Amino acid sequence: MPAEPLLRALNRMRGLILDPDVLVKAVASGRRRGAEPAWRRVEVRYVDLKSGTHLQVVSYDATQAHTANHPAGAAARDAVDALLDEPFGHWNVETTTEHHAVRVTKKLEAMVNTKPRTPADPAGGEGGEGDGVPDRSHDQAKQRLLPEDDPVFRALGISDHEGRIKPSRQAKYRQVEEFLRLLETSVAEAIGKGHLRRPTAEDPLRIVDLGCGNGYLTFAAQRYLTTVKELPVVVTGVDVKQQSREHNSAVATELGMDAVFEVGTIDGVELDREPDVVLALHACDTATDDALARAVRWGAPLVLAAPCCHHDIAAQLRRAPTPAPYSMLTRHGILRERFADTLTDGLRASLMRLQGYRVDVVQFVESQHTPRNTMLRATLTGSPVKGGSVRKEYDELVTTWQLRPKLGVLLGLDPVGD
Repeated sequence: MPAEPLLRALNRMRGLILDPDVLVKAVASGRRRGAEPAWRRVEVRYVDLKSGTHLQVVSYDATQAHTANHPAGAAARDAVDALLDEPFGHWNVETTTEHHAVRVTKKLEAMVNTKPRTPADPAGGEGGEGDGVPDRSHDQAKQRLLPEDDPVFRALGISDHEGRIKPSRQAKYRQVEEFLRLLETSVAEAIGKGHLRRPTAEDPLRIVDLGCGNGYLTFAAQRYLTTVKELPVVVTGVDVKQQSREHNSAVATELGMDAVFEVGTIDGVELDREPDVVLALHACDTATDDALARAVRWGAPLVLAAPCCHHDIAAQLRRAPTPAPYSMLTRHGILRERFADTLTDGLRASLMRLQGYRVDVVQFVESQHTPRNTMLRATLTGSPVKGGSVRKEYDELVTTWQLRPKLGVLLGLDPVGD
């Protein structure tokens, strides 16, 4: 499959997207090297409204979806042209007869894979699966990655016996949904770019959740990847509490899941095999640093960490004199705490880059337990930053503020102690 000029490939997709009789659905996601699109993901299809056929564009940021309907014609063309100008890394265009997958290379060329639609492929039409008729109905049930009545939600107490999400658990359900969207995109991109191996039944994808607690996201990840994405997956949950192990093991048995739960600390757990994906979701304070350092030592290809409770750097800021001219950032307690949050995760991202990871810091929906809603997504590219500006900026920053980030200490990068 040879590369072709990106503009030519996108113009071809543009023609398909602008044809209401041909387009079933188009999805844009990912990013190009060195660029960031305005949206995390965009879905495009046609809908029939009372005022006529419209191009519906659903744009996802880190927390919610934004829907806009553009009348077919000039307005739709303008909307599509604006989207094609965004630096998305992937376009998937589904028509009544074909599937087109466009991937943008590092050289800003296009790799296009086109496959014919098979009779079993659902086109979303009123005639049912495989009729090749695009579904233009406007009032569709909101698409969920895992439906409310999935057994995993009943087993975890998120839904009732009739499969309805409990009012008191709506926030947890939203958290699970947004986590799965991030996980889906991250795994697909890592596999597509060759950073994460494609699992097989004989050698499944190995996911470890460090500090798993009651395993809400652990179970959801295993359930979604195996039943919806049809990827062979084995999950291991680690927590210091024996109660968590007993609870989670019972849930895994009830659901028939291939999951193992261990009692132990993040830096002390021993696994039979190194994991492919490391999760550390709302691990408190420097436990996130322990998890990131452990992922680096394992050489984990993909890491998703949602930090919580940034006490360590905040305490160091209180003890050390504030360098000029930044006293206004630390004079007030609430500003100092927020600055510590940003500083901590910025340092973590830089340290992971120095270990050969490409790092994205994205917004993650807040849970009912904590207002922290940042996630570090790190993909091992095999190209560590050697010296250069990243290391220099890190050294200057921690020296100026007299900081000793825990992750830097764990990874042996501690200029203050040199």
